[in-house]
Amino acid sequence: MKSSSQPVHDLPVPPAPQSERDDKFDVRAFRNILGSFPTGVTVITTLAEDKSPVGLTANSFNSLSLDPPLILWSLNRNSPSLVCFEKCPNFAINILAQGQSDLSRRFATPMPEKFTGVDWRAGGDGVPVLGGCAAVLECTTVSMQEAGDHVLFIGRVDRFDGLSHAPLAFHAGKYRLLGDHIE
Repeated sequence: MKSSSQPVHDLPVPPAPQSERDDKFDVRAFRNILGSFPTGVTVITTLAEDKSPVGLTANSFNSLSLDPPLILWSLNRNSPSLVCFEKCPNFAINILAQGQSDLSRRFATPMPEKFTGVDWRAGGDGVPVLGGCAAVLECTTVSMQEAGDHVLFIGRVDRFDGLSHAPLAFHAGKYRLLGDHIE
């Protein structure tokens, strides 16, 4: 795994905890707990070596730093798209808007020609930028690190565009609309 920066602390990952009721970690229950945390929905895009567009749905996106402007996201090590994200130095985080759950499903499904019929343009570094999103962040990869069954990507935000669309949310296995804010 290549990395342009070394971790400050490279701590060993402890084994999964044991349940008090049995000797096996309940992965399904753990996944349900993680699903209780509402997230935004993104389609992360890049280019394959032949410059064809590549994209996948992810909710493992988060802000990391304002100075410098850094974000992070993770991708399963078994993803067929992993090699494209490892080789292409740039990617875009397309934060989906309400009404774009069809795009989320499309890019979550293994299918050829995911971009056929989809509104998109080439961004500043050529990576696909989807139309109608709540926001788009165009990034350069600054670090990749294996973390369990995923690879963690840290990207520097080079360009961004925030539109006036409300974001799509995901909670407990379902797409959600954001309600009114509470003070």
